[in-house]
Amino acid sequence: MASPPARSASSRTVPARPNTAFRQLRGRLSPGEFAAAVRRSAREIGEQVSCDARYVGRVESGEIRCPNYAYERVFRHMFPGLALPDMGFAPRETVRGRGARTAVSAAPLAPDPDHRDTCIQICEESDVLRRAFITGGPAAALGIAALHPAEAAAVPRPRTPGGRAGAAEATAVEEAVRRIRLLDDRHGAEGIYRRATAPLRAAYDLLDSGVQRRSVADRLHSGAGELAITVGWLAHDSGRFGDARSHYAEALATARVCGDAALEAHAFCNTAFLARDADRPREAVRAAQAAQQAAKHLGSARLLSLLALREAGGWAVLGDRNSCEQALTRAERLFAGGTADNDPEWMTFYGEAELAGLEAQCWSALGDGERAAELARRAVSLQDPHFTRNIALFTAELAGDLTDSGAPEEAAAAGTRALALLDQVGSARIRAMLDRTARRLHAHRGLGPVADFLERHTASAGTVAAAH
Repeated sequence: MASPPARSASSRTVPARPNTAFRQLRGRLSPGEFAAAVRRSAREIGEQVSCDARYVGRVESGEIRCPNYAYERVFRHMFPGLALPDMGFAPRETVRGRGARTAVSAAPLAPDPDHRDTCIQICEESDVLRRAFITGGPAAALGIAALHPAEAAAVPRPRTPGGRAGAAEATAVEEAVRRIRLLDDRHGAEGIYRRATAPLRAAYDLLDSGVQRRSVADRLHSGAGELAITVGWLAHDSGRFGDARSHYAEALATARVCGDAALEAHAFCNTAFLARDADRPREAVRAAQAAQQAAKHLGSARLLSLLALREAGGWAVLGDRNSCEQALTRAERLFAGGTADNDPEWMTFYGEAELAGLEAQCWSALGDGERAAELARRAVSLQDPHFTRNIALFTAELAGDLTDSGAPEEAAAAGTRALALLDQVGSARIRAMLDRTARRLHAHRGLGPVADFLERHTASAGTVAAAH
């Protein structure tokens, strides 16, 4: 049997060297405290990074030789006047093009008034994710299914010892999850769902390739499970409930296989959300309660708060006001406990705005339109500008709540603002909310603002139909 081709010097993995310069910049802050400072700095400049203590540790150990563009901007904001080498990082040109051995580096998206250009950017960035699984190491042999057949034939299939996945591949999966979530926050799910299924297939192929180290196997299982949840959410927000249910079940199975309580809690959390939207409220309550059971020893009050809200949502749809109020009270108390180092990375969206928005949904389901509208207004006003999709969601929710509370003109104005945001965001779930509001406002079409909203809604629906 022929021996594998010799690896060139340029293809060898560069040994990690501790980044002592970055460690000095952290000063006396703990890794968790420094990660929180990074997230705050990101919000100051309108950027979104999912920094946690583990990411800080990977930087300081030298595993991350150069940050992606989003992190670079945040670090430059935190440490004015310092270039990447001053922070202990390698020049970008020396690490780019190394495939799965480095984090996915994609040019960040800037707000773009031209929806066509925005869609092109989403496609380009999704291609970056795809290439993360087809360049170098065992990922090269496993990820080519994501390519068009004509492209796949031209892709080399390099061998690695034993053909097994390692830490670099685990990092590639984790970075793919972060990047997809960033795109979803800004643009909604519809433009990226189908493209995101290719990295998901590749991630599970990596699990089947065999892993030598237990620590790497745990990271790959966790990363693949989080990717399944992320792709499931994209399906959920795109109105593909059957696909979403399948992806969430896959994540839950992965969590059970590797004994990952955090992943199990996340999978049950999203399952509860989906069940409520799919009009299966009893399942929503059971899934939320199972999530709380899985999360009770994870040390995150914020996670338990969100899970209590998921339970409250199920009780609200069932019309059980007492149980809903008990769950809401628990959610608010846990939220008041503040953030912690153990808060999951995926929960960056959960702040005061999300708390108010989810409470608004509960009161709306219970028939208290005025209270729901008050909370929905708060959700819109508090929302971080980065979360464009959530601003559109809560604005659409406000339109529905105002309709219920007998304020058709205000409802129409909110609906018109939500329609404008849909020029930037692709979400079947938000469109469905606006469709319901339009049907209910039709009786008030004689009012000027309502007539304007209905006209814009009809035009928007026609544009969406033509696009499909």
